[in-house]
Amino acid sequence: MKTLLRILGYLRVYRLLLVFTFICAALTTALDLFPPWLIKVIIDDVIQANQPHLLSWILGALVLSYGLKNLFNSLRIRFNNRLEQQVVFDLRHEVFQALQRLSIRYYENRSTGEIMSRVTNDTENVQRIFIDGLEGMLTASLTLIGITIMLFAINWKLALLALIPIPILALSAIGFSKRVHGYYHEIRKKSADLNGYLQDVLSGIRETMGFNRQDYERERFNTFSQSLNASNLKAMYLWSLYSPTMIFVGSLGTVLILWYGTGEVTRGVLTVGELVMFISYLTLFYVPVNQIHSVNHMLQHALASSERIFEVLDTPPEVEDRPSKHCLPPRLIGMVQFDQVAFAYQDDVPVLRDVSLTVEAGEQVAFVGPSGAGKSTLLKLLNRFYDVNGGRITIDNYDIRDLPLAYLRDHIGLVQQEPFLFNGTVLENIAYGNLGVPQEDIERVAHAAQAHDFVMDLPEQYTTWIGERGVKLSVGQKQRISIARVLLKNPPIVIFDEATSNIDTETEVYIREALEYLTRDRTTFIIAHRLSTLQHVDRIVVINHGRIVEVGNHDTLLAQEGLYTTLYESQFPV
Repeated sequence: MKTLLRILGYLRVYRLLLVFTFICAALTTALDLFPPWLIKVIIDDVIQANQPHLLSWILGALVLSYGLKNLFNSLRIRFNNRLEQQVVFDLRHEVFQALQRLSIRYYENRSTGEIMSRVTNDTENVQRIFIDGLEGMLTASLTLIGITIMLFAINWKLALLALIPIPILALSAIGFSKRVHGYYHEIRKKSADLNGYLQDVLSGIRETMGFNRQDYERERFNTFSQSLNASNLKAMYLWSLYSPTMIFVGSLGTVLILWYGTGEVTRGVLTVGELVMFISYLTLFYVPVNQIHSVNHMLQHALASSERIFEVLDTPPEVEDRPSKHCLPPRLIGMVQFDQVAFAYQDDVPVLRDVSLTVEAGEQVAFVGPSGAGKSTLLKLLNRFYDVNGGRITIDNYDIRDLPLAYLRDHIGLVQQEPFLFNGTVLENIAYGNLGVPQEDIERVAHAAQAHDFVMDLPEQYTTWIGERGVKLSVGQKQRISIARVLLKNPPIVIFDEATSNIDTETEVYIREALEYLTRDRTTFIIAHRLSTLQHVDRIVVINHGRIVEVGNHDTLLAQEGLYTTLYESQFPV
């Protein structure tokens, strides 16, 4: 109930649409009650009282009531659909906004497909609350109220008999809701698991083909799909027992009415027309009763999705803006200090221990060390993808935790080992660094990133569609596009994470020229395993087991014959 009320809270913004929907539903219900009374008039007055001149008027009224009913029903559907789409849009927007706000750790603990399922499938399922839920419940409730009034107005004894099955139906509905709700939670989870698998396997389709694992992946898909089917069948099996049973219980009311009503007609208490009218209303009465059962079934499905959505909305980000303490300059200079920094992804497994380092503005510093030493983690902390567990990181003497996240990240550019390019054009991917700039600026940074020449050779040049993750480009081309994107951003601090580890020598020459242009007058951090590429940097920082163990330039570190020398000689054995 709490989840349903929270969903219905989104209706407050659209009160006018809600009122129009309610009015049209009320008019549709009122007009739906008119035909049984007209049929009663035909039986009692036209047929039994022999007044055929009334027939044309009654039939005209009947046609008019049907026409107006369908008119208002059409308007009700239109208003309700508009209301439903507006609310689902708002909900989808909030979910995506919440996902943008959440920290990196949230994404590292969940598959992309599972998260996508919450934004798409779960928000789509919420529509059932408004299409099958709110609309169905509203119409059914109004119909029940109107028909109940009519039944008691015709004959209160018959009306009481008709209501006998209602307590049984209500108690059964409560029991069914409690039982089936858990099943629908399981269905939504299994659906998210299937989406997660699909996203993963489709992203790796080249590996599947390369290793000839189509049959293996088909079996895995069938396993996920069968698990989802089994969960659905549990809910469907329960519904297959519940729905026919409720219809049978409801039909007992009609049996009671026929038994008692026939006696009332023979005793002259009721006319034949009144009994027919009562049975007609009773038929209409059990339609919304059964409709409520059906709506309840679908509503549980939607509520399970709603709870998954609200789980996203209610998850607090681990990294948040603090109240601003400083009047910040338009642009930072780029002096970075790591002051006794400590960090652990898990409490009992420290990754960084007491790391202290000062990097002057414009200085080029390379981090090297064995795999898992903490190099990448240190620079993730600089981006505030995580917050330090101990110590602090400052830029220009500002603790980065006191800087707004958007302000901080505007001052840092990142070129990753495998640059991520969006499924769009070359132009759109470069412009991501600074939205809204003219094309001449994009071409300028492409020239500087040594990308312009190969872009001009593409079929549609800057408007060439490069595919998902830039699949139509080589690794070196993607890296140059990524460098151009950072150039357009123009940050004072730049991070290269293994930026030249996967390219050939000729391409590396182009990238080196691009990097030389980009790093000019910028504070630069480089993570690299190819130690031969680091001879030009100002300082090399050697990290091992989460600590800084050596600092110096290439020649100095080789002379010390420490860990750096060991790493270097492993790449260039004498």
